[in-house]
Formats: sequence, C-alpha cells, structure tokens
Amino acid sequence: MYAPDQPATIRMSIQWFPGHMTAAKKKATEAMERIDVVIEVLDARVPEAGSNPMIRELREYRQRPCLKVLNKADLADPAVTRDWLDHFNRQPNTKVVAISCKQPGEAAKIPKLCLALAPHRGSSLKPLRMMVMGIPNVGKSTFINALLKRRTAAVGDEPAITKNLQHFDLGNAMQLIDTPGMMWPKIEHASDGYLLAAAHLIGRNAYDESEVAVFLGDLLLARYPALLAQRYTLPLKQMDGVALVEVIARQRSLRAKGGEFDLEKAAITLLQDFRSGALGRISLETPITRASMLTPDDFGL
Repeated sequence: MYAPDQPATIRMSIQWFPGHMTAAKKKATEAMERIDVVIEVLDARVPEAGSNPMIRELREYRQRPCLKVLNKADLADPAVTRDWLDHFNRQPNTKVVAISCKQPGEAAKIPKLCLALAPHRGSSLKPLRMMVMGIPNVGKSTFINALLKRRTAAVGDEPAITKNLQHFDLGNAMQLIDTPGMMWPKIEHASDGYLLAAAHLIGRNAYDESEVAVFLGDLLLARYPALLAQRYTLPLKQMDGVALVEVIARQRSLRAKGGEFDLEKAAITLLQDFRSGALGRISLETPITRASMLTPDDFGL
C-alpha cells in the first residue's frame, strides 16, 4: 500500500511552541518524580514524528517505564501500525498498544498494561500512579474521558486545549495525572513539521495550509495513489501535489470571488479529507520511511 519513496515539497520550516508550554514542561518535570508509569499518547498516523523528545528525556532521566498508546488507529494503515507495534516493542522498558479512544471499551485495557510495567505497585498502600503525556491534539483528553467513562477533560478539535495538570482517581489503587499537550522548542527536521501540520497536531497559525496540502499530496501520490484516485477520480500519471490540489478545485467547483478556481479551499479540502479518514486508512510514516526522511538532505533542505 505504501512505498519508501518520499515527496520533496518543503518550502519552509514549521515551528510551534506556545508560551504556556514552558510552564507545562516544568510541571511535568516536577510530577515525574512522583509517578510510576508514563502513558505517552501518540497519533498512530505519525507516531515517531509526533513523539516529543523531551518526554523521552524526562522519563529516561527518572528511569520511568513507558506505555506508548497509538491513538486514532482506526484512521491509520493497519499494516503500518503493526510495523510500528513491532518497532516500539523492541525498545527497552516500553510497551505499546494501538487503540481508538472513540471505540467503546478500548481504553479499558490500559491500566492492566501499565501495571505490567510496574508490578510492584497497584495496592492500597502503593497505588499505581500513571501520567498521561503527549503533544497537542493526539486525543489525550478523549483517552482520559474514555478511561474514566465520563467526561471530565475538555475536548476540542484544536491543539492545546488542556492548560494545567489534572488529577484523577481510577479506583482499584490507581491514580492518573493528565498533563497539557507539550511540544518541544525546535522541530529539528523540516519534514516532521509538515507531517504534524498535515495531521493537525500543531496550531494553524504556524503553517501555510496550501503548502502543507501540496506536501501531503506529494506523499499520498507516492504511497496511496489508489485511495486518491478513488476519492477524486484522478488521472494519476505525471501528477504532483500542486496538480492534485488544482484537480480537486475543478472537480469540486471551488471558485473564488473573481471566478477563478480557489486553490486555498481545495487545499483545505484535501487536508480535511485526510484528517477525517474520508480518504481511507492512511499512515504518513513507517519505521522504514522514517529512516529515509531523516537523511542529511531532509527533503532537500
């Protein structure tokens, strides 16, 4: 379904680090000393690009085990997700599970998996203390609401909804701390910024949607041409991301006030179709393509 070849459309570096995230890191650092297991929630479509290196540094410094939760697995390519499960399960002091928090009951398996990482905890005298971490918009609040079986954490479609630490008692000698979505100060690889933007994991004010849509179009044409052809009825030969956006504008009759085709609306249409799953189950990176994305040229930059 996918191939290792990569798109080459990157024009600028994307960075996003809202001011409140400095305070979020400080609070998470202080709380790390008092917890037993880190639950890192990731978007299954971009699990490595969306993994905050500061989270890894914090938990490794405190020698805390990690359960990686690949959320939104219902939107990701299942074959690629299996590859990521194998990849992460080979990492020390780490377990991984793929779920969709919107599917009833899937979050219920998480406490047991965490207990396996800290078997000395989980009693009335030593409750299992878990901390949920991740970058914005990966579904942490939805995950916590599913785990608690009630709506307690604010949920929204824009990154950075949660601003403060929240504490929850799960019963059965288990406690949960929710942390604000936390980015890192500098996205080192330009391709990662575009992957995060395509998956709607950073604020809209940090990127140009048309450029991200062209990047996404190039990537999907390389790896999922059949899904694009099915959605948009495309002549796929000799097509790139720019041509894809133009075709979408024509097919959907998206026009600006002057009567010309509205390429900005077409770009947003492509992004929304990917993000919602309307294009099908798609992963933007794999363990294999990840290595080629991080070459010194980094997509030509």
